[in-house]
This record gives sequence, C-alpha cells and structure tokens, in this order.
Amino acid sequence: MDKRLRIAGIVGAIIFSIFVLTSEDDPIPLPEPPSTKMENSSVEILAQNLENPRSIAVTEDRIFVTEKEGRIKVIQNGELLEEPLATLRPAKVFDGGLLGITTHPDFINNHFLYVFLTYEEDEKLWNKVMRIKESDNKLEDAITIFDKIPGSVFYNGGFLKFGPDGKLYVGTGTVSDASHLPQDMDSLAGKILRLNDDGTIPDDNPFDNSPIYTLGHRNPQGMTWDEKGNLYVAELGPEKNDEINIILAGKNYGWPEQECGGNEMFEGPVMCYDPAIEPGGILFYSGNAIDLEHSFLMTSLRASNLYQLDIEEGLKSQKSILSGVGRVRDVVQGPDGSLYVITSNTDGKGFPDRTDDKLLRILK
Repeated sequence: MDKRLRIAGIVGAIIFSIFVLTSEDDPIPLPEPPSTKMENSSVEILAQNLENPRSIAVTEDRIFVTEKEGRIKVIQNGELLEEPLATLRPAKVFDGGLLGITTHPDFINNHFLYVFLTYEEDEKLWNKVMRIKESDNKLEDAITIFDKIPGSVFYNGGFLKFGPDGKLYVGTGTVSDASHLPQDMDSLAGKILRLNDDGTIPDDNPFDNSPIYTLGHRNPQGMTWDEKGNLYVAELGPEKNDEINIILAGKNYGWPEQECGGNEMFEGPVMCYDPAIEPGGILFYSGNAIDLEHSFLMTSLRASNLYQLDIEEGLKSQKSILSGVGRVRDVVQGPDGSLYVITSNTDGKGFPDRTDDKLLRILK
C-alpha cells in the first residue's frame, strides 16, 4: 500500500477515537430495556438475550440469526420465536462454532439457507458449509455442500454471502499467526472461496478446478458489494492492521508476508487500522429509508460502534451512527431499507448487561 493510503488509515484510527468520545453527530440512542418497541424511536429492539450471536440473514418476512453454540434463531413479525429453526453441533472453541449465515437468492421459492460451521473430527478442527432447507420455521433438510476447510480455535473467518453473480463467496481464516497456509494453493485456509450454490466449483474461477478466488487472508469477517459489483472484505489483524480490501479475482493479499501493504508482490488494502478496531460486518447501503451521508457501513467490535465511512481514495471521514450498545458484530439491510444489527457482548470480550445480546432494527 502506498504511503498516502497508509497515512489515511492511521488518520482514520485517530478519527474513530475522536468519534467514540466526542462525536459532533449524535449517534442513534438505544431504547431502555425491557421495552422491545418504542413509538417514534429510531431504534427498535427485536430480540434480547441472544447467546453469542454471529451473523444475520433477512428475508421478506423473517430474520435468521446464528448463535455460536449451534442455534439458528428466528424473528418473525417482530418477535423472537421460542424454538430455534435448527440446533447444530459445532466444536466448542473460542472463536469457532456456528458462524456465518446467508439466504439463497431464490430463497422465496427454494427456502435454502447456508451456514458456516466449525466442527471437530478425530481431534482435529475443520470448517464446512451446509445448506439447510426450512419449512414453516422447521428444519426440513440439511446437507454439507463443501467440507474440510482447516479449522482453528481463533481464526476461522466464517462469513459467507451470495454475490451479484449468483455465486457463494466464503471467507476462511488462517490456522494460526505462524501458519503459511494462506500462501499455499493446496490449502483452503486464509482464502476467499467462490462456489456454485450446490458447492461445486464454477467454471470461470481464476484457478483451474479450484474453489479459491483470492489468497493471503488472515481472518476475513464482513463482505459486501458496491453498486458497481466490486467485492469488499473486512479482515481482522493481529492486534493492529485491520484491513478493508477490494477483492480481485486471482489476487494475493499477502498474509502472513504482508500486513497493510508495502510489498509490491501483493495487493494492498483500501483501509488499514492501526491500532485495531476489530471490524465485523460491512455493508454498502442501497436503500432510501435511512438518511446517510455515506453508503459504506462498518460494524466494530473493539470500537463498539456502527460507522458510516467515506473511503474514496482512502478514509476521508468516519462517523458513528449507532453507539452505546457495546460490541457490534454484524449489519444487514432489510427489504424495506431498514438496517438490522446484532451486538456481541456475550462473546467473552465484552461486558454484557442482563438483556444482552440484542438484535436491533434501525428505522431512520
């Protein structure tokens, strides 16, 4: 990454600190518990007491939330259903388990959900992608469509989304900071994978007969596409050097040989955060229900905010639009233009209150 972008990233970290403490733009206030709905409020609490939620998927009539311990919770008509859609059996490791979730582009007809799951086999950790078919909030079928992604106690990645091209993109983590598997084309660790909806390999992937789309990643988290179809991925660094990258087919993003640019052999990030802010879910907002100055949104675990960013030619501005809720894990856009956010205060790093964790809806 050139010096100008590196400086922009450092300035961005300073800006984020300022906004946490002294934002001139008042962040959206959180309604007081235990009320779950408040008239004339900008935020609605849809669910409370979620246990280590990790990812959100929104359809026309329901919201699905994964909990790390293996449950898929359902929110329908603004209410959290008592029974989960499914209860899976993931490995019990600190930063693995039931992680990402997404819906098939034709979910309204086929009712397919996709999840990313860490499991243990013969005392070894692995990750896999499962396709779940639901019917009336009940599990009808569950199959593994892609398996044997190296697993880890701490670095599994785990986000997955369908792109504008109808392909399933999956972010995988490195096994450890000492591992060079992200640079190994024979390993699925530290990669962005691109799959057909049945788990097979697309014919137009950049590497022949390989699910690998890009390599050299440490711990991919959120992913989103802009209006031009460009894929962005947020990635956790080792205590510093969190990155936001534009993902280009066949490119190498350098981990562990490179952090935040500096080596012409590898792709450099759009943004680098030093010190780290622990980005989670990211989103290019395309609705008109919420008045935003910038469409790029980023959740932050360590900085405990939902931000809107101007990232043209490096970070120009960063403003909080939601704070005071603790660690923020994921954000998605609903069909009506609302934003849905989950907190992550029960993940072992936060300070949960008696109603954590929460699913929130930002209305305006």
